[in-house]
Amino acid sequence: MDLMAGSESNEQRSTIPDGTNLQGLRVLSFESRMATEMARLIERYAGTVLVVPALREIPIPLRENGAVYRFGVKLILNQIDILILMTGVGTKALFEILQTRYPLAEILEALRKTIIVTRGPKPLAALKTLGVEANITVPEPNTWQDVIATLDYYRPVQGLKVVIQEYGMPNPDIIQDLTNRGAEVFPVPIYRWALPEDTGPIKYAIVEILDGKIDVLLITNAAQIDHVMQLVKQEGKTELFRESCKKLIVASIGPTASERLKHYDLPVDFEPSHPKMGVLVKELGEQIHALRRSMGFSSTP
Repeated sequence: MDLMAGSESNEQRSTIPDGTNLQGLRVLSFESRMATEMARLIERYAGTVLVVPALREIPIPLRENGAVYRFGVKLILNQIDILILMTGVGTKALFEILQTRYPLAEILEALRKTIIVTRGPKPLAALKTLGVEANITVPEPNTWQDVIATLDYYRPVQGLKVVIQEYGMPNPDIIQDLTNRGAEVFPVPIYRWALPEDTGPIKYAIVEILDGKIDVLLITNAAQIDHVMQLVKQEGKTELFRESCKKLIVASIGPTASERLKHYDLPVDFEPSHPKMGVLVKELGEQIHALRRSMGFSSTP
């Protein structure tokens, strides 16, 4: 069972002021892609680390994903008005695939004739590696609602052809909102999220929550809680899990993850000022003791 822990030095921990850290608290995260970085952050703020990845990225095989190549044809023929790039990883993969069929110069020329919308800094950074700038960058907290609101502010989409680079799982809400505004929407999935092949570590973490051995739960992706609740339901312990979560601090990285927690009637006790992993752990450390007191928990577990 691979349960990650960090390895920050005592010297690094000593730079964190007393009373603004996670000392004495057992902190569980379901982070996957940046599991090692999350473990180091928690330990830097003196928390006891339990990092159990709950997601596995699965690239969609090209033989099953003609949408990517159909997108390529539409792009090269200048049949796309707006391209919405949702993630850095997905943006990078999308254009790597296209370059197996088209010269980069041809792709870049077509992109310059397309309005490009990036959902925050990560897809923008991936785009810049190609030497292309975004026309519109969606501000924090980078939810799909922010994408819609930003487009509404800049220009109507009535009658426009809009491509969305999907990630993780389909988002029918953004497609429906754009369709309702009169756009012709073309989703392009790049990868999907699945449960890890070995679900043992997640089941172990669930038992630790049920047994009251976790003080803080960090949720950094909405799909994490989908997968956890899938396994909780299989065990027939949904209500017990909800009650157990009321006895610890549930910290969400931002509105999208919070919305998913609330969908399952799980508490959201904390959100950081910016939806970033480092900010989440830092600000939680600064506020954790006051938060615990306000919820009737003892200052130390």
